[in-house]
Amino acid sequence: MSKSVCQQELETLLNYLQQNHAYNFSDYKQLNLIARLQDRMQQLKVEKYSKYLQYLQDKPEELNVLIDTILKHSTDSFSERDSWDYLANKIIPQIIKSKHPDERIRVWIAGYACGQEAYAVSMLLAEALGMEQYLQRVQIFATGIEEDALYWGRQGRYSDSELADIPREFLSKYCEQIEQFYIFRSELRRSIIFGRHDLVMNAPISKIDLLVCRNVLKSFDAKIYATILIRFHFALNDNGFLFLGKTESLTNEKQIFIPVSMKHSIFHKAGNLSLQEYLQIRPESAEKKVHNSSDFQIIHFWQAAFQNSPFALLAVDCHGCLIMANEQARTLFDLKDDDLGVRVQDLEIGQVANLRDLMKRLNRDRCLISKKNLKWTTSHSTRYFDIYITPIIKPNGSLIGANLTCIAIPLPNYEGSIPVEIG
Repeated sequence: MSKSVCQQELETLLNYLQQNHAYNFSDYKQLNLIARLQDRMQQLKVEKYSKYLQYLQDKPEELNVLIDTILKHSTDSFSERDSWDYLANKIIPQIIKSKHPDERIRVWIAGYACGQEAYAVSMLLAEALGMEQYLQRVQIFATGIEEDALYWGRQGRYSDSELADIPREFLSKYCEQIEQFYIFRSELRRSIIFGRHDLVMNAPISKIDLLVCRNVLKSFDAKIYATILIRFHFALNDNGFLFLGKTESLTNEKQIFIPVSMKHSIFHKAGNLSLQEYLQIRPESAEKKVHNSSDFQIIHFWQAAFQNSPFALLAVDCHGCLIMANEQARTLFDLKDDDLGVRVQDLEIGQVANLRDLMKRLNRDRCLISKKNLKWTTSHSTRYFDIYITPIIKPNGSLIGANLTCIAIPLPNYEGSIPVEIG
């Protein structure tokens, strides 16, 4: 097969993954990506990308195997034990000391949602705080793009070999053993929020005290690597810490992080972001080129317009995950910061409006959808509202998200009416 035909078939395969399953690998190092694709193809004794694409289409279960192969990285809970000991003995005490006794501690395990690292951090914090304080104060977000990994992470169920690096006394204290498996205690499982998040495509979680992203960034090219570091800087509180893998380093010219321990790849947030860097926090801004302060004023104008709209506004990404909500929406639907990153169809507003079906229609039809006369009942009141879902589409036609506008209607206008759907 000629190189050009091979490259064309590879691009067809990658386009299929992006358009049909929302997996975008265009920013990954191509040599690494090709090596892992070919590893899987060799296991199946498939030589051509076109044949493998056909196999992928015929056997839907192959998708999870492929994604796991591409995204695999060499980190497990408590591997590189000395670095985890340093985190437990030096960093976690600093985080606790910087907080008021009743103040929240927020942790983000980014890019790896199998759960071992999330449970490892949860045990270290439980040891430092005591279980009662841990349950009251700690919130851990574990994110990735593999749905299977998210599912198993939520279960908190692992074989002995998967937890081989965890001290036995921790397993006895925080797990229940059933046959050859260990299951983490329900209290720990409830303290960890597993959610889908793409480091390239999605905006960062904010107000984080400890951000763990080990041996993930090495998969990306230098430009995306640097952009993700900028988003991590935004995500962290001023006293926040970044814990990378030993195979990774900070590549940005400007020092927005300073090393706490180069040996253990732990860094402290430092410095301020420039205007250019600020615009890379939101993925849709990464392609903008800003040369003067008027662009900065435009950004603030649109932010102010969103926040000060008289209507409740919500913004979701192409996967239906909530990325922004203005004050009116937060008040109307009782939304909290913890709801950011959650699929809107899983929130109470999503269930009332049946947003699961509406988001499917939006992906298919790419046009305005509205639903009227919706009833919203809480313990305090009953309200009615109309909802308008507007697709946000790139010039190339790809859907990057949607804007949800909710208009509250006075109760007398809707008594005796029934929901009406338009679009």
